[in-house]
Amino acid sequence: MISSLKFILSTQLKRSGINKTINGFTLIELLVAMVMAVLIITPLMAFMISILDGDRKEQAKSTSEQEIQAALDYIARDLQQAVYIYDADGVNRNTNTTISSSGIADQIPPLKSAPSCSPTSGTNTNVCTPILVFWKRELIANSVGINASTDISATTTDDGFAYSLVAYYLITNPNQANPTWSQQARIGRFELQGPVNATNANPTGINNSKPGFNPPPLKNSGATLKDKMNQWQAASVPYTDQVVTLVDYIDISTTAPSCSNPNLVPSTSTSTTGPTSGFFACVDATEVLAQVYIRGNALARVQNNNLAYTANLKTYFPSSSIRVQGHGFLFSK
Repeated sequence: MISSLKFILSTQLKRSGINKTINGFTLIELLVAMVMAVLIITPLMAFMISILDGDRKEQAKSTSEQEIQAALDYIARDLQQAVYIYDADGVNRNTNTTISSSGIADQIPPLKSAPSCSPTSGTNTNVCTPILVFWKRELIANSVGINASTDISATTTDDGFAYSLVAYYLITNPNQANPTWSQQARIGRFELQGPVNATNANPTGINNSKPGFNPPPLKNSGATLKDKMNQWQAASVPYTDQVVTLVDYIDISTTAPSCSNPNLVPSTSTSTTGPTSGFFACVDATEVLAQVYIRGNALARVQNNNLAYTANLKTYFPSSSIRVQGHGFLFSK
């Protein structure tokens, strides 16, 4: 009986496959599979990284193009109201008792301090460079009373005009000392607005004036309008309005362009005021005409090194320019 049971158990064990040999991968097979995976996956990963990096650069380029165009549109609207545009003589020379040698460099930021653009805060002419400076005459709504200066309701007021001194700057950021902005440059705008000079000017027109404002020196001595305007001096009180950033990521890696039109001259002297390659202006003070050039640096948005302009990367340095003639009226009587 016992022998029969043993025979049955041994037969069932053989049929159940318990004694079957279990097969697996050898070490050589695993190594071969890993090498093949690396050879296939590595190029795919590099390809994907290249696509993502290219997409980031294209998005940065598109953003720079849009911001540059928006900045130029803003500057163009400003310049359309211009009554006088300073050339390099006025922008780079300090006030001088000799009329033909006078300028306004020491009357505007950074030599005359203003918040965010002043020598006392560590900013000098190589960091905060005036590029485009002009006077404009702008409309101030509901700034003049029809019957008296006390008229303040919309139905009894009229619009008046006020002069403003406007300056655009190229502001660099050495060693990215200010972490808010890029390590390239940005364009800043400063406006010194005056009061409405009209009979019955109401508080809206009178309180429009900013500290430091003085009107254009149209009654000063001088053979030409340029001589008169180059003698302008600010009031003795400090400026309180700051230089406001208009656009960032402006290129400073190459030399500035030249003025292609023989009637236009640089609005500032690049030999004495530092890098101005990404923001440059050519002007004709007599015709109140300006051509403004801006070049951005999209690479600075996506990487921290290799930011210099090269021919093979020029697509990531979008540029544009405008040519505007001022149509403001200079009341000289």
